[in-house]
Amino acid sequence: MLVLTRRLGESIQIGENIEVKVVSIHGDQIKIGINAPKNIDIHRKEVYLTIQEENQQATKEIQNLFNLIPHSK
Repeated sequence: MLVLTRRLGESIQIGENIEVKVVSIHGDQIKIGINAPKNIDIHRKEVYLTIQEENQQATKEIQNLFNLIPHSK
């Protein structure tokens, strides 16, 4: 993991298309802004993990449905 120190208004550039900027600091909360192409999904980590879990569950349910279809021989 790369750890960088940034001050208010400073940015981190990721590749050519992604910029992460420190927008504000209030106590122990830091707000960041992310500029990225629209085709890149950006989520808070807990939301991302929830989406992954739901996708895995949906995949299992689809597989269970396929198992109910009689196989012709």
